[in-house]
Amino acid sequence: MSSSCSSAVPSVQCRQRLTARHAVMVAGLAAAPWLLVGQANAQSSTSTVSTASAFPAVSAESASAEAVTAELDPVVVSATLAPRTASQSLSSVSVIDQQALERRDPVSIVEALRGQPGVDISTNGSFGKQASVYLRGTGSSSTVMMIDGIRLRSATNGGPGWQYLEPRMFERIEVVRGPRGTLYGADAVGGVVQLFTDSPDEQGPTPSIEVGGGSFNTQRASASLSGRDGGTSYQLSATRLDSDGTEIRDGGDDKGYDNTSGLVSLSHTFDSGTRLGFLGLRASGNSEYEGGDSDYVQQVAGVYAEVPMTEDWSSRLTLSEARDELEDHAEPTAFGPATTTMFDTETRTLRWDNSVRLGAHEVVAGAEYLEDKVDSTTDYEETSRDNVAVFAQALMDFQPFSVQAGLRHDDNEAFGEEVTGHLALGYELDPSHTLRASYGTAFRAPTFNELYFPGYGNSDLDPEDSETYELGLRGQYDLWFWDLAVYQTNVDDLIASEQRGTRFAPFNVNEARIRGVELAAGVELDQWSLAASAAYTDPEDRDTGKQLIRRASQTLRVDADRQLGDWNLGASFVAQDHRYNDVNNDQRLAGYGTLDLRAGWAFAPDWKANLTLENVFDREYATSRASAFQGGWDYENPGRAAYLSVGFNL
Repeated sequence: MSSSCSSAVPSVQCRQRLTARHAVMVAGLAAAPWLLVGQANAQSSTSTVSTASAFPAVSAESASAEAVTAELDPVVVSATLAPRTASQSLSSVSVIDQQALERRDPVSIVEALRGQPGVDISTNGSFGKQASVYLRGTGSSSTVMMIDGIRLRSATNGGPGWQYLEPRMFERIEVVRGPRGTLYGADAVGGVVQLFTDSPDEQGPTPSIEVGGGSFNTQRASASLSGRDGGTSYQLSATRLDSDGTEIRDGGDDKGYDNTSGLVSLSHTFDSGTRLGFLGLRASGNSEYEGGDSDYVQQVAGVYAEVPMTEDWSSRLTLSEARDELEDHAEPTAFGPATTTMFDTETRTLRWDNSVRLGAHEVVAGAEYLEDKVDSTTDYEETSRDNVAVFAQALMDFQPFSVQAGLRHDDNEAFGEEVTGHLALGYELDPSHTLRASYGTAFRAPTFNELYFPGYGNSDLDPEDSETYELGLRGQYDLWFWDLAVYQTNVDDLIASEQRGTRFAPFNVNEARIRGVELAAGVELDQWSLAASAAYTDPEDRDTGKQLIRRASQTLRVDADRQLGDWNLGASFVAQDHRYNDVNNDQRLAGYGTLDLRAGWAFAPDWKANLTLENVFDREYATSRASAFQGGWDYENPGRAAYLSVGFNL
């Protein structure tokens, strides 16, 4: 059977097989030095079993060691739209794998991302409250969110509803830091976060169920059925979270939150190697805030076909739709009566990706059509726009040199044409160390709110344009790794809201320069799993010399986990320095450090209990502040909290 693992947007099954294959490949490289990156991809049409048989027998101890190596240098697809190990991707990339997600069991994707290298989070409280994700100091609308290759976004405010996504629906998160405009188009200035659903390799059904609860009268339950039957792979999942929430301002009432999510993922691979699939995900519920509440829906649906056109050419066609719906219920105030406002945005995408292998090299090329639509009780001047794009990328391997180069042209109905590109050079100093240097451009498209919101929008806005320079060095060893990166991003025509005369509106006024250093490391040794990262970011408004709002300049995260027979114990420490809530840097929000503890007990076959204790020292902290018009109070994050869950996983 032919595999489609070399397609421009590889399936999750392919990614998993390639991860396992990478573990075997490392063991066999000494005996087969010709199997380099490009040749490995050229062999991707063979099965995992046949690939393994090409190498000498490997002992169980050696296989275990190589599996650890594969875990520390995982195969990623978000950086290049082609399977590459993290060290081969020539990118700054982080992976939160299934094991880490299960151990930490975060209540939202926001909590899973907090403190990761180059990632900063700003929230208006906890449990479904508005969240902004900043990659490398760029704006919240400058990070692209993908789910299994399908983009999730809101046309009105630019970013997805990060706070509404349930981590238990996903098995893996990839975070690519740095511009990816060539591959993903608008808004990939800071980078890309991609979530992957499960797609098991084993035949037969695998059921799982987990229930639990804890602080703030929080109840949480999830159930899933996944498996394979011949060439058919499936995942059916559902989750429910209900919480009274916490106060988000000092002395205020608790603000509740509920979330019901469902996922369907189906695919079938035919004898010819052609693969057809469907993905559907929906999250809906209600979130309370100071002054009202909102009913929300986040939804993604897509169908795709992956076809091996020839032995060296694979093609994928994807048709998808992403929806962001919000019905806001504002309570009456001294300034007016209660109001109900509805915002529904819809993004439909038709994308064609192709991958052609040329010996040790690979070319990825394609085209994309995207249409945004807005339906709202607010009277927007325009309610739709489309974007047509073509792109191409060459991945060339001249061991010990490697080159990645790409170019993209976007033609947008609202703001015209944009050309983006990237160039990355890699040099393998020795088998353990890789030096990389890159240059890339990207742009952020003005949102519908910035362009057309009545009384606020500015239809003359131009996109933000950026260029980023990066230099990195990675050390990859049998049981540990480290990665160091330094970068600078220059943003022109930064969109910022300001008062001009009697009008408060967005304008292309500012320029920003963001400099940073990131260091990440990980170790797997004697039942210990250790990971640490530190980042320094200098996000400066060049017009004023002030720090960009709501971004911390220093971040530290340390994760430690230990397996003790049927028990696993772990801890996470996250610390950030201060940030400012206003452009003049007068409103300072203090830094903070939080410690989380966790324990898991496999008390019976296929059964496990998990206990997490968050913010052990009950640290009070805020990452954003309400405007003076709203009262100027800090949005508080939760204090100490404990959660217990019990689950069955066959």
